[in-house]
Amino acid sequence: MSAGFDSTQVSIGDQVTAARSSVVVYDASEWGRIVVSDGDRLRFLHNQTTNTFQTRQPGEGCDTVFVTSTGRTIDLATAYVQDDSVLLLVSPIRREFLMDWLDRFIFFADKVKLADVTAETTALVLIGPESDRLIEALGAGDRAGQPYGSHALYPIAGAAVRVAVGSGLGLPGYTLMAPVAAAEPLRAAVQAAGATQIEAAAWERLRIEQGRPMPDHELTEDYNPLEAGLWHTISLNKGCYIGQETIARLHTYRGVKQQLWGVQFSAATPQETVLTSGEDKVGHVTSVVETESGALGLAYIRTKAIEAGLGTVQASDVVGTLVPLPFLSHEYL
Repeated sequence: MSAGFDSTQVSIGDQVTAARSSVVVYDASEWGRIVVSDGDRLRFLHNQTTNTFQTRQPGEGCDTVFVTSTGRTIDLATAYVQDDSVLLLVSPIRREFLMDWLDRFIFFADKVKLADVTAETTALVLIGPESDRLIEALGAGDRAGQPYGSHALYPIAGAAVRVAVGSGLGLPGYTLMAPVAAAEPLRAAVQAAGATQIEAAAWERLRIEQGRPMPDHELTEDYNPLEAGLWHTISLNKGCYIGQETIARLHTYRGVKQQLWGVQFSAATPQETVLTSGEDKVGHVTSVVETESGALGLAYIRTKAIEAGLGTVQASDVVGTLVPLPFLSHEYL
């Protein structure tokens, strides 16, 4: 197998193409890693986020959303249930906020401990259709075909590496987490097995193409997780949690006023551009990136316009075509 090549010598477009056609590795070490431990850990997370935790077993994982008391989004996280703790992979710019946020809800009688292990660990994300082949080469081939979020420890590059199913995008892949001392050997092993290393700019383009919302763009206190297309992270029957009343009411009374969609533009369009249909304002752009097919954006679009069959929008004199994206879900499945 050929070794991966240095991302600095390859264009962003070629890095993205490699993610679609083969396998790439993205260094996600700047993403936050928070460990929630002690006896009430599952009950605590069950009460703090949108997904269900009470019945989850070690080796399972899921995406979940932290929300405010009014159901507004704080962050999209991936949770990995371990034997005696839960490891949370959170957005880089929400790590410190979430540590403080979670600590506020730990009361005297709660058996819950928090630890920020970001500096003590490393994280690499494999992305692409050949990621199964690569983890097999690393000795973790039995992860292939397992449910999203499922994970286990494997001896790789002289360290115990947690290999989890899922790239955090709509593309196939795996997330690898290990002690920080193993960062360089693990990266070398992954590249030697054939993964191309990609830059942050390539990952940003991939996440917009796939539709993954991020804090300060699509995930803010202006939006709730139903609007953000994160229906797959929400349990509608698990009972009370922070923000549950608002989210349940929005679902029951069809109160989702806007939806996150992809928009393919005919020309470059700035972020925060207002989108119109005729004389009506129907949405605005939250993220945009240049692709080989032109500018592609993420945008919140009014639900009434979507239900009326809206297919195109205007950004001044630029035409935008609405496109579904793999990571986004617009109804409860």
